[in-house]
Amino acid sequence: MVIGDFNMTGNTLRRIVIETSYRANTGHISSALCICDIISVLYGKILKNLSNPDRDRFILSKGHAALAQYSALHLRELISKSDLESYCKDGTRFGVHPEFGTPGIEMTTGSLGMGLSVGAGLALSAKMKKKPWKVYVLISDAECNEGSTWEAVMFAAHHHLSNLTLIVDDNNMQALGKAREILDMQPLEARFQSFGWDAQTLDGHDPFALEKALNATSNYPQAIIAKTIAGKGVSFMENKVEWHYLPLTQAQAEQALEELNGRP
Repeated sequence: MVIGDFNMTGNTLRRIVIETSYRANTGHISSALCICDIISVLYGKILKNLSNPDRDRFILSKGHAALAQYSALHLRELISKSDLESYCKDGTRFGVHPEFGTPGIEMTTGSLGMGLSVGAGLALSAKMKKKPWKVYVLISDAECNEGSTWEAVMFAAHHHLSNLTLIVDDNNMQALGKAREILDMQPLEARFQSFGWDAQTLDGHDPFALEKALNATSNYPQAIIAKTIAGKGVSFMENKVEWHYLPLTQAQAEQALEELNGRP
C-alpha cells in the first residue's frame, strides 16, 4: 500500500535502508528494518507540515534505527539525496544516531530511555500553551527495562497527557539476545494499562491497523504495542541478534534487495 502522497511504503524504506547501510558499511540494519512500516505510516499519513511551528512532534527514542527515519525524511524532501548519501561519512550531520538540529529531528537520541521523558515534557508544554499539536514517541521494547521510561509513564498519566502517543517496537530482540530472556517485561499492554494509559497490541507490520491506532483519540496517554520482526523483509536477518551489529557484504546486499524488490 502506498501511504499518503509520498510513495512511502515499508518496503520502499527498507530498500533505502539496505542501499544506504551497505554504502556506509554500517550495522544496526535489523533495528531499522523492523520499524519501517511504523515510520511509513507516521510520515505518510500522520505527521503533517513538518516545518510548521505547530507541527506534531515525533521522537525516535530508539535512536540506533535512525536510518529508517532519514529514509522517510528524504522521501518527504526534508533531506536531499546527497544528505542521505553522506550517512556515516566524515563531517556528515547524518550519523547512526539522530542529532537535534538535523532537519526533521526533534531530539538527539541514542541513550535509551530518554525519549519518552522529553516527549512527555513536550506534550505537557503543548497542553499548558493550549497548542493543538500531538507528540509521538517510538521506543524499543528493551527501553522498557529503563526506570526512566516508567517515570515518564507515571508523569504522563498524572498530567492526563491525552496528546501523547507511545509506540513500543516489540520485536523481542535487543543487543545481547531476546528481550524476554534478558528481562521479561510482558505483558506490556497490561503494564501500561495499570499505570493509567490506554493501551493496545497490534501487528506492527500492518499499515491499516497502525494508521487506525495512531489516529485514535483518548482522554489518556496512549500506548501502541507494535509486534514486529527484527530484520523484517530480509530472510537471513529476521530474528537474528547478530544483525544488530553486522554490516552487509555485497552478496548479502544484493540478496536483500532481490528479496525486497517487487514488493509494494
